Amino acid sequence: MPKPDAVSRRKFIAVGGGTSLAAFLAACGGGGDTTTMMTDTTKSESEPMKNGGESETEQFGKGDIGILNYALTLEYLEAAFYKDVVKSGLFKGEELAVLKKFGAEEQQHVEALEGTIKKLGGKPVAKPTFNFEYGGTPEFLTLAETFENTGVSAFNGAAPMIESKEVLGAAGSIVQVEARHAAAIALRNGQEPSPSAFDAPLDEKQVLKAVEPFIA
Repeated sequence: MPKPDAVSRRKFIAVGGGTSLAAFLAACGGGGDTTTMMTDTTKSESEPMKNGGESETEQFGKGDIGILNYALTLEYLEAAFYKDVVKSGLFKGEELAVLKKFGAEEQQHVEALEGTIKKLGGKPVAKPTFNFEYGGTPEFLTLAETFENTGVSAFNGAAPMIESKEVLGAAGSIVQVEARHAAAIALRNGQEPSPSAFDAPLDEKQVLKAVEPFIA
């Protein structure tokens, strides 16, 4: 399978070497032990990213449950991505420990969103199968930066549509951690951790188009 073209569209500049990610751990969110990563996922008839009779946005449902399932889909992707790189052997030592921490936090987001959806009487969206291809450390870090920034923009784009104050507060607590991940990886990539005072939000169609190349 050809390598996904989403990275080239983003035109991030990946820089090998540089300062260790571990040096920025203090800026990346709270503590906590690394938890077990998500298991490999399989496709199902309700797979969220496939286009059938429904539009890209309709398949997640309406209201807060639909928004939560949309967020859950992105968290599935990020949790699977970090699990994949941990298994790849590209990183060792402190950098590997930080990436495990990021993966554990993404998995906690998955579990929190699944629990909230069920509590609201909804059904968590099915887990897609993902296909991540990267030839080495620079390509991985470029993808990581892309995914984390896309996640932040997705949360910002969906936030105005959230009805429940509690759900909005929970989403805000997740997006803060995603932004810290993005900043740490940007620094490792030789990028500005905060390139501007404001972030542009993305709508669901823009986000799903960006991650579609990584759905197997």
